[in-house]
Amino acid sequence: MQQPTAIRRVPRPASLPLLDTALMLAAHSIPPLPLRAGKVPFGNCPDCAGNACGGRPNMKTPGPCRCAGVCHAWAAATTDTRVLTSPAWATAWRRAAAVAYHPGGAGVTVVDLDDAAAVDWAHATLPATLTVPTTRGEHWIYQGVMRSVNAVRPGIDIKSLMAYARWLGPGIGVTAPLPDVVRALVKEPSPARSAPQTPTASLRGGQGVCRHRTPAYLDRGIAMAEQRITAASSAVHATVYRTFLAVLSTHGRCGCLTDAHIGRLFTAAQGKGESARHCTDAWTNALTTLGL
Repeated sequence: MQQPTAIRRVPRPASLPLLDTALMLAAHSIPPLPLRAGKVPFGNCPDCAGNACGGRPNMKTPGPCRCAGVCHAWAAATTDTRVLTSPAWATAWRRAAAVAYHPGGAGVTVVDLDDAAAVDWAHATLPATLTVPTTRGEHWIYQGVMRSVNAVRPGIDIKSLMAYARWLGPGIGVTAPLPDVVRALVKEPSPARSAPQTPTASLRGGQGVCRHRTPAYLDRGIAMAEQRITAASSAVHATVYRTFLAVLSTHGRCGCLTDAHIGRLFTAAQGKGESARHCTDAWTNALTTLGL
């Protein structure tokens, strides 16, 4: 989540400034969503009440569900401008009180420091990183994703996968890699010690019956994913993670991905400067997000 040097703003009506902010975030691969009064997400529509639609499913997969509305909290966050500007979202934007985003979808982790004591602890314990002031404390933002857990210490929440954080501006500083000390707050092992450095069969996802009619369909999807990665001009880490997530959303449950397919994606990512370890982290995190 590097600070943008030049933000291309999409013109919107002056009456919808929060939508304007959301479109700016989407243009930088940061998936936004509207919040209503009280800094909480909009409730599910009648078709999705009681998780009747399956919840994308079960709140593990972000982005649009079959319902066109703003449903399922963090999972509604999307970079699809067609969804953000759709008639189904228009009422929410008119009523919105703030904009939030899905940190895990942007490839980052937010250490939410809710009071002065928590901020003092962070300054004494954590490596410097991109910092955003909040009403009562600060958001410290690190490159990398992990499990989200509240109250890991007094006044401190971790927001990354399957969570949302308010957008409060670009902040100050440069985003640092997610450190072991933050992972240790939720007893999550460091990927530097546990993740393999190259693609292996354990990274393939599901092993069910292939739903795709021809190998050409899969090859075309992999080629499009490679193109999306190589074409990225900014937010490369987030683009790699979201591309891996999209590939696994389509092909991760049927077992048709091979080591060669995964290797093609890793090669494209490393060609943009990603390390083998970061590629493996992004792939593993995408598997975790989808419950594979």
